[in-house]
Amino acid sequence: MHATNRGGPVPAAPSSIADLPRADDIRSILAVTDLESKSERAVERAAQLALAHGATLKLMVASWDGAVPPADAASRLARSVQALRGRIPITVRMADQTVNALADVAEEALCADLVVMPEGRGNPLLAFVRGSAAERLARICRCPILVARQAAQGAYERILVTVDFSTGSRQLVQLACGLDDGAEIHLFHAISTRDEAKLRSAEASAREVQAFREACLRHARDRIVQLSDSFDARRNRVMSIIGHGDPARQAAIQQDYVRADLLVVGRRRRSPVADFFLGSAAERMLRWTTSDVLIAPLDPVDARAASGAGPRRGPGAGAVPAQAR
Repeated sequence: MHATNRGGPVPAAPSSIADLPRADDIRSILAVTDLESKSERAVERAAQLALAHGATLKLMVASWDGAVPPADAASRLARSVQALRGRIPITVRMADQTVNALADVAEEALCADLVVMPEGRGNPLLAFVRGSAAERLARICRCPILVARQAAQGAYERILVTVDFSTGSRQLVQLACGLDDGAEIHLFHAISTRDEAKLRSAEASAREVQAFREACLRHARDRIVQLSDSFDARRNRVMSIIGHGDPARQAAIQQDYVRADLLVVGRRRRSPVADFFLGSAAERMLRWTTSDVLIAPLDPVDARAASGAGPRRGPGAGAVPAQAR
């Protein structure tokens, strides 16, 4: 592993990438609950973030497997809203109706800057074939999704941000720093070993393989140093780590090593079939890590959403993007 702590600014990401919310942009948070006891972690985390950012909090009920919510779901949700209003000085509302599908959550999220939800594994077979509830929601939701697993006992202390040096990496860093400006930020990049394996299979000499490895390391060091200084919030302590191998596996190892209580990962949308055969790094990180996980979309803005075409619409907003990549 290699750590760095200095660097210079890099250009902003092009406008073709969907903008992620910055610290001052989180004005509306949607908390999703299935009314189970573990869902309280998501509601409590959402309330803490709403207080920290001066945001409005909205609560809604959803079932990960499409089951009909309990008959008293609306009254139980209303009691949760009243309880939060009595404990925390924030604006809390509830969704107009009790729903039971992730598509309804995505539609409600059109007016939100952040969605906070419990892990919500639901049916294990469905999760294996189609992905977890968070992964399925990430395919159709245009705002970041925070999967709250841990009890919300205060602000995040250490945040691990996985970066691949694509145009969205800078925005991931800004999002992580803006989410909690007092947290310690660890930027992590895993150098893929696939190209090195190709060299070996082509019978490249040991010297050539070593030279290639060193060149990859220098490039990664330069890029991660640039990223470490590419955001506006200077209150966070930022450190950088470079590893080798599968990004998801290495991120899980680093999350445990630095004891990060939040992992931030970018995700590009693909169909369930593509995810099933090719795998999703975000999905594997959800399986292999123990911290909260923030999944942020890194796709270009869907042209169909801008033109008004798409499966579902919300007031004053574009369509929920289809399962793009």
